[in-house]
Amino acid sequence: MSDTPESQSMEESQEMAIRQVANALHRLNDAVISAVGKGVTVELMRASRYHNEEGGWGDMLVPIIHKNGK
Repeated sequence: MSDTPESQSMEESQEMAIRQVANALHRLNDAVISAVGKGVTVELMRASRYHNEEGGWGDMLVPIIHKNGK
C-alpha cells in the first residue's frame, strides 16, 4: 500500500478541517478583491509556521498592505 496523501483516506474531522480552511480562504480572497478594488495592494506573507507534535505543520500569514497612489 502506497503512503502518498492520495492513497490515505481522511477522517471526517480532517475533512471538516479542510473545508473550514477552504471556506476561510474563499472569504479571504473576497476580502482581498474588495481591498484591491478600493485602491490598496494586498500581499500575504508567511509570518511563521505552526507545528504540531505529530509532524504536521501549517503556514501562519500576515497581510502587508500598500496604499496605491492615485
